[in-house]
Amino acid sequence: MALERKLHAKEDLAPTGASTEVDPVFLFLVLLLLAVGLIMLYSASSAQSRYDTGYQISTKYLQKQGICALIGLAAMAFFSRIPAQVWYRLAWPLYAVSIVLLLSVLVIGQQVNGARRWITIAGIQFQPSEIAKFTMILVFARLTRIFGSRAKTFRFGVLGFGMALMGILVPLALEKHLSAILLMGMVAVVMMFVAGSPIQWLLAGAGGAVVFVIIYISLMGYAGDRVSAWLHPELDPGDTGYQILQSLYAIGSGGLLGLGFGKSRQKYLYLPFQYNDYIFAVICEELGLVGAVLILVLFSLTILRGYWIALHARDRYSTVLAAGLITLIAIQTILNVSVVTNLLPSTGIALPFFSYGGTALAVNLGQMGVLLQISRYRNHRKIQEATP
Repeated sequence: MALERKLHAKEDLAPTGASTEVDPVFLFLVLLLLAVGLIMLYSASSAQSRYDTGYQISTKYLQKQGICALIGLAAMAFFSRIPAQVWYRLAWPLYAVSIVLLLSVLVIGQQVNGARRWITIAGIQFQPSEIAKFTMILVFARLTRIFGSRAKTFRFGVLGFGMALMGILVPLALEKHLSAILLMGMVAVVMMFVAGSPIQWLLAGAGGAVVFVIIYISLMGYAGDRVSAWLHPELDPGDTGYQILQSLYAIGSGGLLGLGFGKSRQKYLYLPFQYNDYIFAVICEELGLVGAVLILVLFSLTILRGYWIALHARDRYSTVLAAGLITLIAIQTILNVSVVTNLLPSTGIALPFFSYGGTALAVNLGQMGVLLQISRYRNHRKIQEATP
C-alpha cells in the first residue's frame, strides 16, 4: 500500500494535459482501416441484407455498423483526450464491473448454441467480453507499475498477474467462450513478457494453457466438432465442414486479382457468416490475392505503428498499456485470417474494423483513442519511475 501511495503521489505531480498532437500516422491508418472495413462490409453483407428484408434493402447491416462506427469515433476522440493516469485509477473499478457483467450473462444472457454471451441493458445489446478485454489490459498495465522490478519474481510476475487474469477467465469458461479465453490468454502472456516476467515461466504457463484447451475441448462437444472439421472438412461437407469448404472455395476463386468488388458469388448465402467472422474470404474472392495482401499490409502498418507508440510512450505504465491494446488487435487479426484460410480451427474471433459487430467496433475504436492519447507524449523525455 505504501508503494501504491508513492506512485499515486508521483503521477499526481506528472503533467496530465495533452502537450502535443496525436500521432497523425496512426490516426490516418486507423481511419483508413475503418473506411475500407465499412466498404467491404457493405459488399459482403448486401446479399444477406436483401434476403433478410424481403429483397428491399441492401444496406441493413451497413447502417447498423455505421451507427456504431460513429459512436466508436466519438469514443476515440473523447478517449484521446483522457490522460492515461485516469485509466490507472479506473482499472480496478472497471475490472469489478466487467466481472459482474460477465457473471450476469449466465443469468440474463441470450443463449446461442448452448453458450450465453450477450446481454441487453436499456435496450442496448452488447457482449461483456469485449469490455472485459479492455479492463484486463488496464489492470495488467497497472500491476506492471505496482510490481516494478518484482515482476521478475514468481510471486508477482506469475501469481500476481495470474490471479488477476483468472478473475476474467473463470466467468468466460462458465460462458463456454473459448475464443475469448484464448485471446485474452495470449494478450496476457505478451503483456507479462513486456512487464518483465521470466520467459521460462511464461513458456510453462503456455504449456499449461495448451493442456487446459485440450481438456476443455474434450468436454465441450461443439468445440471438438470444430477441430474435427478443421482437420478433415471434406468428410462432412454438408454439415461441420461446410463453412470451411465454402470459405476455401471463395478464396480459391478469387485468384490473383479477384472477381471484382461486389461480385462475390459465395456471399449469396453459400458462405455462412460471410459478413462477420468470414468476411476475409469475401475480400479474397472479390479483390484477389493482391487486394488481400494490401489489406494485410494495412493491418501490419497499423500494428507496427501502435508498437512504435508503445516504445516511445512517456512512462512504463503507458508503454505496457499501449502494447496490450495493439497486441489485442494484432492477435485478433492473425487468428481470424488463420481460421478463414483453415490454418486454425474455427474460433469465432472477428476481424477488427471489418467484421460486423457493433460492440467490438465501438470498443476497438475507443481503445485506439487511448493509444492516440499515449502518442501525444511520444516526443517527451521518459519519466523514470520508482523501483520497489
